[in-house]
Amino acid sequence: MRIAFVGKGGSGKTTLSALFARHLARSGAPVLAIDGDINQHLAQALAPGEERPRTPPPLGPDLPAVKALLRGTNPRISTPDSMIKTTPPGRGSRLLRLLGDDELHTRHVSRAGGVPLMVTGEFDESDLGVACYHSKLGAVELYLGHLVDGPGEYVVVDMTAGADAFASGLFTRFDLTFLVAEPTRKGVSVYRQYRDHAREFGIRITVVGNKVTGEDDLLFLKEQVGDDLLTHLVHSDWVRAAEQGRVPPQATDTPDAPDAPNAPDPLEPHNRHALNVLRETVDAQSRDWDRLHRHAVEFHLRNARAWADARTGEDLAAQVDPDFVPGPAALA
Repeated sequence: MRIAFVGKGGSGKTTLSALFARHLARSGAPVLAIDGDINQHLAQALAPGEERPRTPPPLGPDLPAVKALLRGTNPRISTPDSMIKTTPPGRGSRLLRLLGDDELHTRHVSRAGGVPLMVTGEFDESDLGVACYHSKLGAVELYLGHLVDGPGEYVVVDMTAGADAFASGLFTRFDLTFLVAEPTRKGVSVYRQYRDHAREFGIRITVVGNKVTGEDDLLFLKEQVGDDLLTHLVHSDWVRAAEQGRVPPQATDTPDAPDAPNAPDPLEPHNRHALNVLRETVDAQSRDWDRLHRHAVEFHLRNARAWADARTGEDLAAQVDPDFVPGPAALA
């Protein structure tokens, strides 16, 4: 399952992304966390107490190599340079298994707080006035487009804040999107934007309330988002201590590490229950490979017509392989 966490800046979506990824990893499930936010803070959230948690080489600057790898022997793609972020896989493309021993995972995944982590990279001075952050997210979009993840495997992506994710087709690459909302008018405004855009493409959005302090907060969220409110989290002393650097660094490579499977969870019971609800909701979903591929093709054709044909000098609609069958069958 592929899960996105979205929401207004400051809503706690990075914290929730990290808590959920840690929750999955603690159970022993194969999980990959991806930091797709312009503010690259997921590693710190995954490894509270570590002053400088280790991060892998970012995907964004390595995009040419990512394209060369994923192109494989696909005859419809003339060169890696002709690949754009929406180029869908076809026969001959290099497809990946989650956390496989391929070059991309080997180079671009490290562990933070016991959780495998991939990062897009920061928006730096060389990008100012030249590129938008979505140019870095293109590597994530290509990665998810060529990933064949199996049952019981999870990819958790901390997306960029606000409704900005709709500037690319990345928002269609997920099985479920959790929108983290504070009990404020600003907190639910992003929900309305996401809801309206997502309906057009049949994308399911469900709301996770955060920073709920009492019944009034909960009632406000229920009135504003209705049945889309899945669960909520309350103030966490442990999360606050982690954000202030008051939890001890955690060994993550030993069997008795705090983040090892079946280790005690430091979270409060209500918040642990909320994470269980999130996982139960995710596990109740079924993967629709045809929908994922159909959306990939649709956004590829949109981008080809809008700018990419002119940029590359090619008819990129020809990159779409009409006989490609997405999903596990493609691995054969």
